[in-house]
Amino acid sequence: MKIVVFTGAGVSADSGIATFRDSDGLWAQYRIEDVCTPEALHRNRALVIEFYNKRRRELFERKPNAGHYAIAQLEKHFDVEVITQNVDNLHEQAGSSKVLHLHGELTKLRSSRNPELIVPIEGWEQKLDATAPDGSLLRPHIVFFGESVPMIEPATALVEKADLLIVVGTSLAVYPAASLVHYARPEVPIFLVDPGTPDTRLIRNPLTHIKARSAEGVPRLVEELIGTSKS
Repeated sequence: MKIVVFTGAGVSADSGIATFRDSDGLWAQYRIEDVCTPEALHRNRALVIEFYNKRRRELFERKPNAGHYAIAQLEKHFDVEVITQNVDNLHEQAGSSKVLHLHGELTKLRSSRNPELIVPIEGWEQKLDATAPDGSLLRPHIVFFGESVPMIEPATALVEKADLLIVVGTSLAVYPAASLVHYARPEVPIFLVDPGTPDTRLIRNPLTHIKARSAEGVPRLVEELIGTSKS
């Protein structure tokens, strides 16, 4: 059975990673327009680089939680692909081997001239004048607001092949990522793990909403799925 797991900020929030909606988190200190748009990078490169250095340093202080480890455990029993909106590498740290990052990766930088020229970053700090192999200034390997999401088509193709879709820790409000749930075949069951009330009005698939945080609800669901596969 092919399982696709689609994760959002709620998965990493259980590891202490700040989200957009945290009232006292890292994002609360900045306006999105100042640190997460192509215009911001052009207008105030130093501020944008500083912001992502802080996010990277925060990531280095965090570890995967029970939700991440449970998703990784699924791989021992099923064909599993993870699609994540998160830019951290906590899924990989927990042991997931097939992770598609929709919105980029904190642990990588890319050429300002060629989006496909991507390089890893050692440590948490990007130097302001760091350059890519093509000589252009490096920038965070992050999909900024207003930029296209190049991995949306591969992600769509994965969801179309899923026999079961698990959606975790997302409000289903950020597009185009939120549209992925609509590409599941009509008979494919969807399990939604989130303590809130994500926008599910357009989902027509068989839907089970586990109203719990990722670190609590995902291990419970994974245990159930593995048990069912053995019976």
